[in-house]
Amino acid sequence: MLYSRAYIESFGYELAPNVVTSDDLESRLEPLYKALRLQKGQLEALTGIRERRFWDPGYKMSEGAICAGRKAIENSGISPEKIDTLIYCGICKDYLEPATACAVCDGLGLSRKTQVYDVSNACLGVLNGMVQVANAIELGQIQAGLLVSCESAHQVINRTIDRLNETKDMTVFKNTIATLTGGSGAVAVLLTDPSLSAGGHRLLGGMLKNATQHHNLCTWGLNPDICAHEARLIETESVGILRNGVTLGMETFKGFRKELSWADDKPDKIICHQVGATHQKSILNAIGIPANKDFTTFQYLGNIGSVSLPITAAIASEREFLQPEDWDGFLGIGSGLNCLMLGIRW
Repeated sequence: MLYSRAYIESFGYELAPNVVTSDDLESRLEPLYKALRLQKGQLEALTGIRERRFWDPGYKMSEGAICAGRKAIENSGISPEKIDTLIYCGICKDYLEPATACAVCDGLGLSRKTQVYDVSNACLGVLNGMVQVANAIELGQIQAGLLVSCESAHQVINRTIDRLNETKDMTVFKNTIATLTGGSGAVAVLLTDPSLSAGGHRLLGGMLKNATQHHNLCTWGLNPDICAHEARLIETESVGILRNGVTLGMETFKGFRKELSWADDKPDKIICHQVGATHQKSILNAIGIPANKDFTTFQYLGNIGSVSLPITAAIASEREFLQPEDWDGFLGIGSGLNCLMLGIRW
């Protein structure tokens, strides 16, 4: 896919207020650690994550998305009336229906002509939303589209800790340790066409590939034995998802460079989905990108699902890691497995 008329005009984000360290979680896992004779410090040592953040109890996903969306609109200087499409892209939602985007649209005061809906694709949701908006801009159907997402890890981590302390089983621990890396946060990305852009970053195009034969390696859903929407469980085969995810990432990155006609020294900088230290090292080694070209936030934000990559890009931009005229890559991968990489002229 190639684009000539789509620009990333602005970002907005909201950090959850409650900092929870890996030491805090391990203190709650004392029955498990005692039974399995594990030493404290395992969680940070295995993942590279020191802390993550949680929302206050009862906080709605639409609330975080509204806060982030409002910031993105303010940062762009564009009137809310100009936003033709709003897509909520999170894994977590307020309700199964209606679309969480409806509450966000109302909270932001967007036009009644705004197209409003949800998109969900694990950790790739925001990138998928960006592609949908960019496609519509390219076709001349819309001038501006806003992508928003809000994720919450508090509930699923609490349930995982309860389960681990109850089972005291090493296999369960291995299959759920990825869950303990989860964090909470919200993000918004505003895309526009050239007529509305004032110094935006041009979206050049991208490449996507899937390996859906591995769709069972990471699942987040309802316990089939409990008829309650709140009974969410995550199971991750960490070794399998890392191995197959890196393979898929290598294949996608090769096609990504070819699609954009980039030389071997490009991209100048990258923003990846934020999983943890092992994943970062593995993917960078596989695609031949030095660590100094990568900006990370997982150490203090954890894995925030669909929020992770765009919030990291927003922070990287604030800290001037992404420089004007850079050729940058957003490298996303999500359970399924799906991989989507986007190129941006910063």
